[in-house]
Amino acid sequence: MRAITLLLVLLASSVAVVTPAAAAEKSVTFASTEDSYVSEAGPGKTHHTVTWLSVCTTPCDGANASERGAFVRFTVKDVPANAVDVTMTLDVQSVRTTDTTLEVRPVTGEWTADTLTFDNRPDVGEVIATHKGLTSGGTAKLDVSSAFTGNGSYDFALTSPAGAHGVLHSSRATSGQGPKLTISYDTEAATPSGPLPFAMPSTATLRASERKVFAHYFTPYPISLNNRAGADDYYTKHYLTPTGENNKHLAYGGLLRDRPIPRGVLAGDWQLADMKQEVETAVAAGLDGFTVDVLSLTSAHWDRLNILIRAAEAVDPGFKIVLMPDMTSLKTDAATLAAAMAKLATAKSVYRLADQRLVISPFKAEGQSAAWWQNFMKIMKDTHGITVAFVPVFLNFSANAAAFAPISYGFSNWGNRSPAQQGGIAGNIAKAHELKKIWMQPVSVQDERPNQGIYDEANNTENLRVTWEKSISGGADWIQLTTWNDFSEGTQFAPSVHNGGAYLDISSYYLTWLKTGKAPAITRDTLYLTHRTQFAAARPTSGTQTKFMLPRSGTSTPRDTVEVLSFLTRAATVKASIGGVDKTYASQAGVQAKTFPLAYGTSKASVGAVTVTSPWQVKKDFTVQDLQYHAVSSGRK
Repeated sequence: MRAITLLLVLLASSVAVVTPAAAAEKSVTFASTEDSYVSEAGPGKTHHTVTWLSVCTTPCDGANASERGAFVRFTVKDVPANAVDVTMTLDVQSVRTTDTTLEVRPVTGEWTADTLTFDNRPDVGEVIATHKGLTSGGTAKLDVSSAFTGNGSYDFALTSPAGAHGVLHSSRATSGQGPKLTISYDTEAATPSGPLPFAMPSTATLRASERKVFAHYFTPYPISLNNRAGADDYYTKHYLTPTGENNKHLAYGGLLRDRPIPRGVLAGDWQLADMKQEVETAVAAGLDGFTVDVLSLTSAHWDRLNILIRAAEAVDPGFKIVLMPDMTSLKTDAATLAAAMAKLATAKSVYRLADQRLVISPFKAEGQSAAWWQNFMKIMKDTHGITVAFVPVFLNFSANAAAFAPISYGFSNWGNRSPAQQGGIAGNIAKAHELKKIWMQPVSVQDERPNQGIYDEANNTENLRVTWEKSISGGADWIQLTTWNDFSEGTQFAPSVHNGGAYLDISSYYLTWLKTGKAPAITRDTLYLTHRTQFAAARPTSGTQTKFMLPRSGTSTPRDTVEVLSFLTRAATVKASIGGVDKTYASQAGVQAKTFPLAYGTSKASVGAVTVTSPWQVKKDFTVQDLQYHAVSSGRK
């Protein structure tokens, strides 16, 4: 039976979603506040009073040891925090016509124009823009947008790798114009629409696709277990603390490490209200439905399943519930199971194909033989008048595919939870298609099970991105996010205290790609920050925990990293601070992940006016082992 394992540390979190506002195009231009040049021919000489700037590679004008370079400074202000689609252009006007090639580099050292010489010139970075050829009186425009980080000081060096001596007007020019920096941008009167870095297609557009995306719903962990406020609810009192449930979870530090986002006490049918919220969240993320783990045909789990079905019908009849009998816990005969499934199938929200076949997708289908399932389907047809589309979820697909092929509409497996184990995705999809079956590919974030003493190394968001990308490139027909809310295995996509909805947001990007056939255009810069709060090999420095998690056999090698995952409208400079140490790197347009060594303290990142700061500090001293990656998004405040 799949384990029910997790531990939780409580922290309140909120999710804001606002409507988009109309954009307005604007631009501002700034003259240089300081500029000068340096010359190797006069290494100790300043040039801060002259009306020109010189740029030349050596030999320059026929003389050796004669390199020249210019330095300019601008002070940018009044660019609003809600600026988007920012373009920053450096304009320099030439005194004469030459074949000079100009290079622009960010200045990383200190300087002032009145003391600047070749000998004390500051350090500079890599080339960010180039321009070849200068015309007398003409303006060379160099795109330096990648250096934009918001209001503040910008220092650039102008160098030349080739061509004749280039002469440019300085800010002291009497017959021309000095260097200028122009920033063009759009503004949004309000925070961008929701948390996403792209424009989410309509629900109708997404559902028109033949490709379906479901999330595995696990009934033991609804939003609330006892309708109490977060600080006093069952998660806090019993699942997140080592002493909960009469010290039952003492050895491994508590059952859970994360939990659903807490809420206050609700009046009326609070369980139905919670289930409606779950459905609304899933619909907003683009999901087609939930595959619901049927753990029992009686008791609280059966009741929650029925409430979830009612919630789906009330919120959105197009949101479907896929019945997934869990064969690790259901110890019943085929007739009893058929009667229970037939009863659920009367609901309009329970998933049927277009031809009205009822989808049954048992977890660990190999827990019963193919003959047993064939008998189950015969009972469904003969006794209840229901034709089944059978989509078994295997723990071992390759060992069971041949035996189950004659009775199956499609195949799936439970999958793995680390990048090192995702090499077989394309092969599984291809094998299913060769057998004329659809394939439901599992997509996951991570896996951490305190009570089993085991975890998978997910490499921040790498496992999530790899499973999505291989699902798309391999041609998966359906996707199952494993899981929506199994906090006992640490696999949750649902908004939680430790992920705030970030993993679901990232999945919405790939979901849209899968369903529309192309990667969505990035319309707003967004940063995601992921990291653990402790080093993988560390052990609690206090507390009562005696059983510790170890890496699962075959998982990726454990690593200690902070990842900045950027979704950018254009190439830009990203700033990061990891444990108080500042980092800067050039990020490309689109999606890019950058990792840094984990460090004690706080981590944050920014690009332009977009910032994200992790509320989760990395600590040396702690009482409970927790190897989940925490996540935070700049799109959720």
